[in-house]
Parts: sequence; structure tokens; C-alpha cells
Amino acid sequence: MLDAVNNSTNNSNLAAGSSNSILGKDDFMHLMLAQLRHQDPLSPMDGTQFAAQLAQFSSLEQLSNLNEAVNQSIDANFLLTQSINNTMTAALIGKRIKISGNTIQNSGQDEIQLGYNLPASTASVKINIYNENNALIKTISNPEIITGENKLNWDFTDNDGNRIPEGKYIFKVEAVDNKGENITVNSFIFGLIDGVRFTESGTKLLSGNAEYMLSDILEILNSIEEGGNAE
Repeated sequence: MLDAVNNSTNNSNLAAGSSNSILGKDDFMHLMLAQLRHQDPLSPMDGTQFAAQLAQFSSLEQLSNLNEAVNQSIDANFLLTQSINNTMTAALIGKRIKISGNTIQNSGQDEIQLGYNLPASTASVKINIYNENNALIKTISNPEIITGENKLNWDFTDNDGNRIPEGKYIFKVEAVDNKGENITVNSFIFGLIDGVRFTESGTKLLSGNAEYMLSDILEILNSIEEGGNAE
């Protein structure tokens, strides 16, 4: 009789293991029923042991229900948060933004505003702009040096004054301090939000046909019409 119980238990474990590596409350109940069906009538299961197993099953069911309720609550909160974020993000259309990084998207606009921060010890600055093939197309030497945030407009022309093709470009700021040592410079660009796109990877802001994640945005500024300065 014990062999029958063991075989039934082993079969139940194998069946549970083949479909799911986690023992659920249904599997636990099947094991208990198998024990009851195959117990020795002359030596039935101890009542205390059976009561302990029932208590374990009750605890398992409560934990399972609690886990399901928590997961549903998390999903609901996520959807609510996402809905609120989407609504708030749509209200940003028409605002100017300060975007982290040094990647420029030329989509046919007249110009773009570049930005970078300089310490007080800066002695000279040079800005190099490269295309996607890392070829130098524009050098801006000796721009005005301002301690802190600097802004510079670029009209998408190369060193010969020719309009460059549309595409992606990278600008690098080379700054030297009073001791002739290179300075690490934080760079960014400015743009106008002209659209919002909702994707599986998150909400993206559109500026000049370029897409930016919300995490790329350093600041949200007033639009030009609201008194912002495009400089």
C-alpha cells in the first residue's frame, strides 16, 4: 500500500514537473487526495498530520490569491501611470526642449541650436562637426566663451559654405583651460517639440523629425511664442 502511495505521489510530481516547475495549489490538493485514496484502512493517516496538511494548503491558497491580487494591482497602477504620462506628454507639443547628447538630426530645417557648458578656466574653444562616416565637415573656431551655458546656432553648411545633405551629424566641443589642458565638456542641443509618438519602448518626443526618449530631455522650456529666446 505504501508503494502505491509513493508511486501515485511520484507520478503526480512527474506530471507537475513536466508542465510547471512550481508546485501550485491544485498540485498540492491532488497529492493530498492521492494520499487519502491510497492510505491503509487499518492504519489511516494521523489526524494531526492531515490537519497540518490542510493548514498548509489553506496558507498556499491564500498566498496564491494574494500574489494574484498584487500582480493585478501592479498592472492597474502601471496602466494608470502610463495613461497619465501620455496625457501630460502630449501637452508638451510646442515647447522648446534641451536635449542631452551631441547628435544632430538635419531634416531640412534652417538651423539648429547647439549648447555646451564651460568652466571659468576655459581659454579657448573649437567645435568640430562630423557626418555619420566620421568625416569632418565643419569647424567653428573661437566662438564666444561664456562661463556656464553657451549656445551656438549652426545653419547646416560646411566649411565651404555649402548646404549639407540631410541626415545625422555629431558635434564635438574641444576646450582648453588656462594651463593648456583639455577640458571635458557636457554638450546638448535645443529643439522644438512638434509631435509625440507612443511606442512599445516608451513615449518619444519628435523634434525636427528626430525622436528622443523622455530620459534624454534635460529641460523643458517655454516656446518662442510664449517669450522663450531662440537666440
